[in-house]
Amino acid sequence: MTTQNTKTLTTQEVAARFHELAQQEKWFEIQDEFFADDVRSIEPANSPYFGNAEGKADVGKKGKDFGSRIQAVHSLYTSEPIVTGNHFALTREKDITVHPHGRIQIHQIMLYEVKDGKIVLEQFFY
Repeated sequence: MTTQNTKTLTTQEVAARFHELAQQEKWFEIQDEFFADDVRSIEPANSPYFGNAEGKADVGKKGKDFGSRIQAVHSLYTSEPIVTGNHFALTREKDITVHPHGRIQIHQIMLYEVKDGKIVLEQFFY
């Protein structure tokens, strides 16, 4: 699917395309296609795995840095999105081995805010 420059996608359309790419584990394609330049990424307070990031480049770096430390993937699952207004949420289950934490299981809710067809906020709860 190619995003048309003449039409701003609705939150439902962004969520549907997000889900399609998430099922293929294409997280960097999601960022490239949908993240606004000033996107914010918020983690739970005191997360041992991630810090917050602001701006498309820094959010992408955060994901790449974490991805580079993954030693083994045991299972991954992303639910279908629930959409309301300009937000959508999904659940994500990860069972991975990551340096320096060893094998971890993360059960999270991922919340996204969409403005003008772009994701301006991602927030994680786990």
